[in-house]
Amino acid sequence: MSEPTDKMRSFLGERRHAVLATHDPNGGIHLTPIWFLFEDDHFYFASSSGSRKVKNIEQRTCSASVVVDAREPGRERWVSASGPIEILRVGEARSINARIRRRYLTPDALDGPIGTALAASDDITLKLAPTMWRSWTAPIVESPERWFLAVEA
Repeated sequence: MSEPTDKMRSFLGERRHAVLATHDPNGGIHLTPIWFLFEDDHFYFASSSGSRKVKNIEQRTCSASVVVDAREPGRERWVSASGPIEILRVGEARSINARIRRRYLTPDALDGPIGTALAASDDITLKLAPTMWRSWTAPIVESPERWFLAVEA
C-alpha cells in the first residue's frame, strides 16, 4: 500500500516504540529501537550524528524501514513502512527532537539529567518519507488472557 490508512495514522499517533532498520557496510541490517514522532505521514527520529544508523545513512543508503508494534495479548498489531530517509540538522532538528522528547519524557525528566543528556547528544533528526506501507492486526477475542501464558516477574 502506498499510504497509511486512518487507523494506521491513529495507531502511530500513540506513544509507542519503533525499530528502525538501516543497511550496514557488510550488507547486513542494523536494527535500532527508537522513539519517534509521526506527523504528516512522515516519521521523525532523534539521533546523534555519531551513531551507527546515521553513519549507515550517510555512507551507504538513502532508504530505511521502520516497524511499530503493540503487544497487548489478543490485540497484537504492527505497522511497517519503508522509503527514503534524510538527515535534518541544526534548528529544524533541534525543534523536532525537543518534540520527540516531550512525547516520551515526563516534565520532571525533561528538566532533569535525562532530558539534558538527550538534548546534548541528539544533534540531528532522521526524516523517513514512506513510499511503502504494511500492517497487520490480530483478531480481537472476548477473553484474550485465556489464550496466552502468564509472564513471570
